[in-house]
Amino acid sequence: MKIGLLSDTHGSLDEKVFHHFDECDEIWHAGDVGDLAIIKALEDFKPLKAVHGNIDGQEVRQYCPEDLHFTCEGVSIFLTHIASKPPFFTPRVRSILQDKKPDVLVCGHTHILRVVKHKDIWYLNPGACGYFGFHTVRTLLRFEVSEGELRHMEVIELGPNRH
Repeated sequence: MKIGLLSDTHGSLDEKVFHHFDECDEIWHAGDVGDLAIIKALEDFKPLKAVHGNIDGQEVRQYCPEDLHFTCEGVSIFLTHIASKPPFFTPRVRSILQDKKPDVLVCGHTHILRVVKHKDIWYLNPGACGYFGFHTVRTLLRFEVSEGELRHMEVIELGPNRH
């Protein structure tokens, strides 16, 4: 299964996302959506799994949960917005990881692209693809989940942040 991963749209969705995720089977949004219209546009395009983030209002929060736990091609996934980075996870996430250890932890929030394996858990943060924030380059991740593994991880740069 080919996955397109994005986060921190903050109310703006670059049309290039649709081009880069055209061959994806599913899209995952790691929060700070900014506008329910973004969720609807992504859902109209591909199957979507999304969580809300700290900037999201009631409309997005009612539509998207804080956390998602699911399995994809034999890989257990924990999708949330705020997790911090390994090994300095937030207390809430640390507690969840002790109780229900996934194969992959997906988050956003930091606006910093990071893909790392920490204590047998893949940590994926696609950076930020919106225009709000301190990041200099807007980024996405695209990869495959197959036979219990992550494969063909690609970093996609959408271009510079306007700020």
